[in-house]
Amino acid sequence: MENNDLVEIVKKKAQVWLGKDYDAETRAEVQALLDRDDPTELIESFYKDLEFGTGGLRGIMGVGSNRMNIYTVGAATQGLANYLKKEFAALDEIKVVIGHDCRNNSRRFAEVSADIFSANGIRVYLFEDLRPTPEMSYTIRKLGCQSGIILTASHNPKEYNGYKAYWDDGAQMIAPHDKNTIAEVNKIRNAGDIRFKGKKELIEIIGADIDRQYIADLTKISLSPDAIAHHRDLKIVYTPIHGTGVRIIPAALKAFGFENVIHVDAQDVVSGDFPTVVSPNPEEPAALAMAVARAEEVDADLVLASDPDADRVGAAVKNDNGEWELVNGNQTAMLLVYYLITRWRELGKLQGNEYIVKTIVTTETIRAIADRNGVDIYDVYTGFKWIADVMRRNEGKKTYIGGGEESYGFLCEDFVRDKDAVSACCILAEMTAWAKDRGLSLYRLIQQIYVEYGYSKEVNISVVKQGKSGAEEIEAMMKQYRDNPLTEIAGSKVAMLYDYASLKGRSFTDGETISIHMPTTSNVLQYTTEDRTKVSIRPSGTEPKIKFYCEVHIDIKSADEIQAAEQKALEKVDQIKKSLGV
Repeated sequence: MENNDLVEIVKKKAQVWLGKDYDAETRAEVQALLDRDDPTELIESFYKDLEFGTGGLRGIMGVGSNRMNIYTVGAATQGLANYLKKEFAALDEIKVVIGHDCRNNSRRFAEVSADIFSANGIRVYLFEDLRPTPEMSYTIRKLGCQSGIILTASHNPKEYNGYKAYWDDGAQMIAPHDKNTIAEVNKIRNAGDIRFKGKKELIEIIGADIDRQYIADLTKISLSPDAIAHHRDLKIVYTPIHGTGVRIIPAALKAFGFENVIHVDAQDVVSGDFPTVVSPNPEEPAALAMAVARAEEVDADLVLASDPDADRVGAAVKNDNGEWELVNGNQTAMLLVYYLITRWRELGKLQGNEYIVKTIVTTETIRAIADRNGVDIYDVYTGFKWIADVMRRNEGKKTYIGGGEESYGFLCEDFVRDKDAVSACCILAEMTAWAKDRGLSLYRLIQQIYVEYGYSKEVNISVVKQGKSGAEEIEAMMKQYRDNPLTEIAGSKVAMLYDYASLKGRSFTDGETISIHMPTTSNVLQYTTEDRTKVSIRPSGTEPKIKFYCEVHIDIKSADEIQAAEQKALEKVDQIKKSLGV
C-alpha cells in the first residue's frame, strides 16, 4: 500500500473521532494530529485497532484506535459486559472486581470501566486505590464474582498501559471465554456503542477489609513459624519499584513475623513515571540496583522486589565473598519448589496426591525435586493462566503445593489464581530464616540444591526481526526447524523432539511418535538430548523476536565444582547457538 493511501485511510478513521460521541479533550488531540505536517504519529495512532487478545489489551497510551484510552478500554469493558450478561443470564446479579496499578491513567481507566459495567446492570467492587494483581484475583473468589479486570501493563515501559480480564475462578480467561469475549469486543465499532453513564448505586468501593483478609489468608501458608521467630529481625531490603507492592508486601512480611523490613525510600514513591529506573522490571539488574546498594549499606540478609502490579518477584542474595548476586527466575522457582516440598515432607503433609506445576520452558531441576519426593508435576505453556487451568481441573481432587515459570512468576497458595509476588516475597523471607536455622545462607541453599539434584544453567537467547520482513523470516526459521529437525545439539544426540503445534513428539532413539496432551496447540518446538540438554524455540507473541530457551545439566559432587560447572555450561550454550545457527 502506498503511503499516501495509508494516510488517507487513517485520516478517515481519525475524522470519526471528531464526532459528538468523543469528549472535547480527545477531539482536540485528534485535530492536532490531523493538523500536523508530519503524519507519522497520526498513522501510528490509527493505522489499526488495538487488538483485544486472549490476554486483554496492552499498548501505548494516547488518542486513537491503536492506543490505550478511555474509548479502547471502554470498548473492551462493554464487550466483556455483553458477554457476561449472556453467559450468566440466569443469575440475579452479576458481579465484577476492578483493580489497577500505579501507571498513569490506570485509576481513570478503572473508574471508566466501573461506570460501564454498572451502566450495564453489573455490580462493581472497585478498589479504593492501587492494589496488586494477585489481590484482585483473590477478591474475585472471595466475593463470589463472575469476572474481574486489572488495569496494568506489568513491567512494560512507562508509556504503556494494559487491561487484563479474569473469569470466575480468579484466573485469566482461556477458551471458550477468551474467544467469546473477543468476539463481543470486536462488535463494538465506535464510542456510541459504549454505555459510559454509570449507576453509582451499583459501585462499591473496597480496600482495607479485603487487604486484611488477603494477608490473613496468606499467613496460613507459612510452614516455618519457629524459624521466623528465631530470626524475626532478619534484615530484608524490599523495593516495590514505584508500584502496588508498597501497599501490601511490607504489611504481609510483618504479619508473617518479620520486624526489620528496610525500605528503599525513593522507590516507595508511587509513580507511573518510574523516576528511578529505565524499566520497572525485576528481571533487570538496573531495576534492583538501588535495593542492592541499600542492602550493602545495612548489611542485609535478603533483597526482595516486585514489579509495578506485584505479580512478579525479584530477589538478590549475598555470596560467600559478601557480594550481592541476583537470583534468576528459574532459581527462584527451584528454591520455592524445593522449600515447599521439603517442608511439606518434614511436616508430614505429603499424602500422595500433591502436585506442582511449571511451564515447559522452566528448569527441569524442578521435575527432579518433585519426582524424588513423589509429587506429581504438570508441564504447561508459558503464561500463568495455564497453571491456573491445571489448578481449576484438579480442584477438590488433588492438592496444590506450588507452581511457577522462569519469567519470575510463582504462586504458593491455591486461593489466588495468578502469580503472586506478595506470597512469594513472604515465603522467600521465611525460607531464608529456615535456612539460617540450618546454618545456611540462601546462596548456600541454592548450592546445596545443585549438589543434591545436579547443576543446571538456563540461558535465554532472543533474536529480534523487525517489521513485516522480520515476521516472515521468523516464520521461515520455524519452518526450517520443523522440516529439517536437528539430530545433534552441541555434540549430544537428540533424544526427543516435541512439536506443540501438532501436539506430536518423536523419539530419535526408536522412531516412535507420541501424542502430547495439552489443552490447545502452540507454536513451540522443544528438543531434549541424550545429555539432558533442553532447547525450546518459540516466536514471541508480543514482540518481533524469536526466543531460544537453553538448559544445560551437569552432575557435581560438591559445591566446590559449581564454578567449573558454570563455565562448562556457558561453553555448552555457545555450542548450542552454533547448532541452532543463531
